[in-house]
Amino acid sequence: MTPEAPPRRPVRSFVRREGRFTTAQRRAVDSLLPKYGVPEGDEPIDFTALFGRAAPVHLEIGFGNGEALAAMARLHPEINFLGIEVHRPGVGALLQRLEAEALSNVRVISADAVDVLSRRIPDQSLSALYLFFPDPWPKLRHHKRRLVQPGLVSLVRHKLQIGGLWHLATDWEDYARHMLVVLTDAEGFDNATGPGQFAARPESRPLTRFERRGQKLGHGVWDLVFRRVG
Repeated sequence: MTPEAPPRRPVRSFVRREGRFTTAQRRAVDSLLPKYGVPEGDEPIDFTALFGRAAPVHLEIGFGNGEALAAMARLHPEINFLGIEVHRPGVGALLQRLEAEALSNVRVISADAVDVLSRRIPDQSLSALYLFFPDPWPKLRHHKRRLVQPGLVSLVRHKLQIGGLWHLATDWEDYARHMLVVLTDAEGFDNATGPGQFAARPESRPLTRFERRGQKLGHGVWDLVFRRVG
């Protein structure tokens, strides 16, 4: 009898690098995730029930330490924000910010973003989606791990409302041009800045310490804003 081939594992867009998980961050995950987190399950999220109100929903994939997400939530209390991040130290850091600033318009999921989008985000439920500084996987043999691929673009299209915006940013020019090609070729999206154009940094994207440090070193940053049109 021929042995069965082992099941193929999906290509992940991340490596779980826990880094330094401080005692305060660990405590925040344990004590605050029940308050700001999304209950586990496979059913689509009811955003009105989750936030206790009906409001536009903006989602950030991979919020890092939560600096930009917390800033956007602070500036726009009329919007409901959902953040997805797989690395627990970043989740803990954001939870600390939310509690310290009493930000009630943010909810957090610590899981793989593609899984969450596929299973838990209802179609046409998002007004905007953000993807800021994803892992660029610079080596050619790792490009298949880059998050922005046709499959993700198709998935995001279904989750955005007509007219909804997808705002991306990266400090790797090669990845920026890859994103531009993939999104330009995708069905159902228009470049909000103009065909083949990168966007100036919208005021809606806060500058983070990470980006300010890069600017001092002369690093470029490329923003893209695409609108779902069909």
